[in-house]
Amino acid sequence: MNIGEAAKASGVSAKMIRYYESTGLIPAAGRTGSGYRVYSDTEVQMLRFIRRSRDLGFPVEKIEELLALWRDRSRQSGDVKRLAQEQINGLERKISEMQAMMETLQHLADACCGDHRPDCPILTDLGNGPSPVNKTGPAKKTGLPSSVRVTSASPRHTAT
Repeated sequence: MNIGEAAKASGVSAKMIRYYESTGLIPAAGRTGSGYRVYSDTEVQMLRFIRRSRDLGFPVEKIEELLALWRDRSRQSGDVKRLAQEQINGLERKISEMQAMMETLQHLADACCGDHRPDCPILTDLGNGPSPVNKTGPAKKTGLPSSVRVTSASPRHTAT
């Protein structure tokens, strides 16, 4: 099948197929007499494997390792599981980071009156730049001006 058909059958764009070929992730496709790429069912299956791996967030470097293990019939499943567990750990870190970002944004949005006044703790926080990083991770910082107080009774900011 040609590159368009392989792209449709695998769910990988023609551009990405060419990229994977150029990086050596997949072998160079055979060519017709007129120079068009030709893909076998095996190569399309490999592209599906890559697509599924990418859908699960694996970086290209890890997909190379997974492909090598997939091809190696004498592989140990423990090696595959180790790669999967490393990916799970990385995803958990990213989720934790995103939850922290969401909580910070929610705190800032709750502190903003969102009315006609120009004062905005969201913009103040963004204007302060990133928090300094220490050995235990990013420093906690409200980003609110000292004149703004957030209480649990009222999430809107009030001047002190």
